[in-house]
Amino acid sequence: MTTANEIADKLAEEHNLAKVQGKALVEGVLKAITEAAVAGEEISLPGFGKFKVKETPARDGRNPSTGATIKIAASKKLAFTPAKALKDSLSN
Repeated sequence: MTTANEIADKLAEEHNLAKVQGKALVEGVLKAITEAAVAGEEISLPGFGKFKVKETPARDGRNPSTGATIKIAASKKLAFTPAKALKDSLSN
């Protein structure tokens, strides 16, 4: 697993930055993605993919322990769709 700190270290090394600057860059990108998602905007990163907020409607469900019908509230989820270039590079 790769962590945000490892990505920050790699950016800092590749661009001759201090590790603190690399970490600030990664945190800034993640913050921008988060803010856009909260605002309901689609985030498109060419060559990587798109993040999009999807709304799921309220629905009926079942409690697995008792079998009783329960209401599941509507919710929002962040979905990621990889770009074709990313999918192709994973296939090779």
